[in-house]
Amino acid sequence: MFKRYITSFALAAMLFTSTSDACTGITLTAKDGSVVHARTLEFEVDMKSNVLVVPRGYKRQGTTPDGQNGKRWTSKYASVGANGAGVPWIFDGFNEKGLSIGLFYHPTTAQYMAYKTSDAKHTIAPWELGSYLLENFATVAQVKKEIHKIVVPSVVFKAWGFVPPVHFIVTDASGKSIVIEYLKGKLNVFENPLGVITNSPSFDWHMTNLRNYPNLGAVQPVTRKVGGVELKPFGLGAGLVGLPGDFTPPSRFVRAVAFAYSRVPTKNGQDTVLQAFHILNNFDIPKGSAREAHRDKHGNIIADFTTWTSASDLKAKKFYFRTFNNSQIRMVDLNKMKLNAQKIVTIPMDGKEPIKELRP
Repeated sequence: MFKRYITSFALAAMLFTSTSDACTGITLTAKDGSVVHARTLEFEVDMKSNVLVVPRGYKRQGTTPDGQNGKRWTSKYASVGANGAGVPWIFDGFNEKGLSIGLFYHPTTAQYMAYKTSDAKHTIAPWELGSYLLENFATVAQVKKEIHKIVVPSVVFKAWGFVPPVHFIVTDASGKSIVIEYLKGKLNVFENPLGVITNSPSFDWHMTNLRNYPNLGAVQPVTRKVGGVELKPFGLGAGLVGLPGDFTPPSRFVRAVAFAYSRVPTKNGQDTVLQAFHILNNFDIPKGSAREAHRDKHGNIIADFTTWTSASDLKAKKFYFRTFNNSQIRMVDLNKMKLNAQKIVTIPMDGKEPIKELRP
C-alpha cells in the first residue's frame, strides 16, 4: 500500500512549498474539565489516511538521514490517531493517558538539527516524533523534560521524495499545551496558552501578530456619534469587522483564536467535540479555493482542500473524524480497543457520504 501512493505524492512534493500548508488546530475545554484537541488537515492530493491503534509493547525504530538504524523504543502507552501515506506513524492523535499530538506543516520555516553518525541511537525522523511522544510520555511536563534528548534531523520521507517541514502541538488532559519547532537547526519549545496552531512562520511570530487585532471581539459594538452623525452597526457580528478571512496561516491563526475564545461554554466532552467541528467549519477549504497559478502536466488544477477534520476527547479517550468524501462524524473509542495487542490495528477512514431520504 505504501508504494502505491508514491507517484501521486511525488507530484505533491514538487508543489509542496507553495500551497500545502493550510492545517488549523484548536484546543477547547468543557465545564467538566474535558479537553478537546481538534484540527483540520489540508493537502493537494488525498492523504490516504487511516485510523491507527498502536498497542502497548510495540517495538519501534527511528529513521536516520544516512539510513542507519535510529533510536529504538518499545511503546509504554497505547495510542490512537490518523496517519498518512500508509505509514505506521500517527500524524494526529492521543494516548491512553490523554496526551495528544498534532503534526502541522511548517514550510519555509522548519530547519532541523544537524546530524552525525554518533547521533544515530538518539535519532528519529520528523514524522516519527509524534508517535514517539505518544508512546513514551503522559504529560506535557514530561515531554518538555525529555524532548531535548532526541535528535530530529532532515530525513527524506520516501513516500513523497522530500524532507517534510513540520512542527507539532502537544496537549495533555489538563489542557496544558506547547508547540515544538525546529528553527535554524535548534529545538524550540513554546508555551501555548491559547492552544491554537496553524503553519508558518514560527509560533512566536503568530503570538506577536495577535497584537494587531486587540479590538476584535464577539460582543456587538455600541452605537457611536461622529460629528453629530449616528453610526449604528448594520447587524449582529460587527464586533469582528476586520477579522481576516483568507486561508493564509497568519489569518487562520487569528480567526481560530477569535472563534475558540468567543464560543459559548459547553458542559462535557461530547458537546465540546461537536462545537469543535462547528468552529472548524470556518476553516474547511473547498477544492479550488486555494490554488496554484499553474496546472500539473495533465492539465489538472493544483489546489489544497480539507482532506479530513478530527477531534480528540482527551478525557473520554475518543477519536472523532470526518473526511472530504464523508462529512458524517465517526468515532474510535480507545477504551474499547485491545491495548496489549501484538500488532497495529488499522481502521479505514474512507467512504462515501450517506444521504438519507426523508418521507412524510
